[in-house]
Amino acid sequence: MLLRLAQAIDWALGWHRLPLPLGIAVLLAARKTLRRWNLFDTGSANPSPLQGAEPRYVTARSPDGSYNDLQQPPMGSTGARFGRNVPLARTYQEPPQRLLTPNPRTVSRELLTRDRFIPATTLNLLAAAWLQFQVHDWLSHGRNEQTNPWLVPLQQDDDWPVRPMRILRTREDPTQSKTGPKTFQNTATHWWDGSQIYGSGADMLAQLRSGDRGKLKVQPDGLLPLDDNGIDLTGVNGNWWLGLSLMHTLFTLEHNAICDRLASEFPRWTDDDLFDHARLINAALMAKIHTVEWTPAIIAHPTTRFAMRGNWWGLEMERLSRLFGRLSSSEVISGIPGSPTDHHGVPYAITEEFVAVYRMHPLLPDDLSFRSCQTDQPLREATFAEVAFRNARSLLQEVGFDNALYSFGTMHPGAITLHNFPKALQRLTDLQGNLNDVAAIDLLRVRERGVPRYNDFRTLLHKPRLQRFGQLSDNPEWVEQIRRVYENDLDSVDLMVGLYAEPRPTGFGFSDTAFRIFILMASRRLKSDRFFTADYSPRVYTQTGLDWVANSDFSSVLLRHAPTLAAVLRHTGNPFAPWPRVGLN
Repeated sequence: MLLRLAQAIDWALGWHRLPLPLGIAVLLAARKTLRRWNLFDTGSANPSPLQGAEPRYVTARSPDGSYNDLQQPPMGSTGARFGRNVPLARTYQEPPQRLLTPNPRTVSRELLTRDRFIPATTLNLLAAAWLQFQVHDWLSHGRNEQTNPWLVPLQQDDDWPVRPMRILRTREDPTQSKTGPKTFQNTATHWWDGSQIYGSGADMLAQLRSGDRGKLKVQPDGLLPLDDNGIDLTGVNGNWWLGLSLMHTLFTLEHNAICDRLASEFPRWTDDDLFDHARLINAALMAKIHTVEWTPAIIAHPTTRFAMRGNWWGLEMERLSRLFGRLSSSEVISGIPGSPTDHHGVPYAITEEFVAVYRMHPLLPDDLSFRSCQTDQPLREATFAEVAFRNARSLLQEVGFDNALYSFGTMHPGAITLHNFPKALQRLTDLQGNLNDVAAIDLLRVRERGVPRYNDFRTLLHKPRLQRFGQLSDNPEWVEQIRRVYENDLDSVDLMVGLYAEPRPTGFGFSDTAFRIFILMASRRLKSDRFFTADYSPRVYTQTGLDWVANSDFSSVLLRHAPTLAAVLRHTGNPFAPWPRVGLN
């Protein structure tokens, strides 16, 4: 009854319009409802052989994510299936004709194309880079099928060079049922374990480790080694651009700094001892930054800022947590880190719905401006193509690491709305020389993987179903454009289009419907992981490690590895918000 009452209040008034205590109560009720009704197991893909069977992995993260749950070793490991947040019966792939309707290239051109850059003025470009950096930790569908692509017809006035447009299909799960809905395997570990830096298997990890005091390989100039394609050698380097290079370099250097601190504290430790503990600490620090800094920056509503800090410290908040430690085993009172592990009845997995709502490519700009971190003088202008793939390293060497970070801190990302998809990504040439419209691909991927379309998605996440097109957006021009493209069929509107068009709560960088998935999955990524719950302890991390996480934030990471930014960061609250320009603060 209480859950239904909370939902009724949410539907009638909106949680974001309520006083903070009542808003928090409604969000806690929504999370409880979602945990009860929106976790579905797609079964085991039986990944093998598992790489975490050595005794050391009882207290350390394994290369492939196995043995995080000691009773269910394959859970969340490399190759495990994506789960679901909607009933499996609602995840069957649409028939081919329906799947291509409306034409994804048409939707891309008419509803998504960036006519002019719409900035997200409450954020800086580091926030966009951070998001992709984290997404690469959590998920990858792997290399696409190379045969039998989707064939997308093109309009007569479309200048795409190949007709029809070919979009490769998502890699098939060889273990999936022949009668049930399609399932897909995650080629990354599902856990929040830094696999974008460390890789999702022992072979990759062996290439990255230096063999010296637990450290990862770094060049004498402080940058990462390069692979055969001229791209940074790191755990995940697909879809590469300068923003990812900055993040990977920062947190590789952070790993090595943690190793130095541990080596001074524990001089008898082996290379493996130092590496294992540094990885735990580095991954926990990234999870903390995402929870209490990045997320409150992109959903900057007072209630969600409090809620995200509550995920980490509970209602007691940071000051009491520092003074007294945990006051209770309850995640609500004292936060998730250190609380009991709980999968809420369903084996942990990243879900296809989570993947779908994290399609936020409008954050990326088409043009970038680089300036000196000491004088604010212009250094150079660049297109997105000039900072992508192998071009990222040459530009980074030209402008310098600290200057690049400063420039990202003072530039805005794009707003996540219709008509703001980067043109550079609608005609992106990849490393293999293939031309891609990433917007059309994004649309088709969501349909292909059986994620419900926007109106069904809302209903399945316990939000009221839309009854008319005018409810899609508070922009009447957009409403009519969507109506025309979708031929007056409200239930055909794509999830991505609906999420981009939807009116948002105050301070939100993305939609409230997308937020429903985050209410559930943001806490689940912590609550299901024993290294954030039962094993978040001095016994596993050391007190030195827990102190490192407690005393660090994104600003301290930046200052450790780019100390010339001190003058700017001194005047910055949240480091994902726009930085003051040198000489203007």
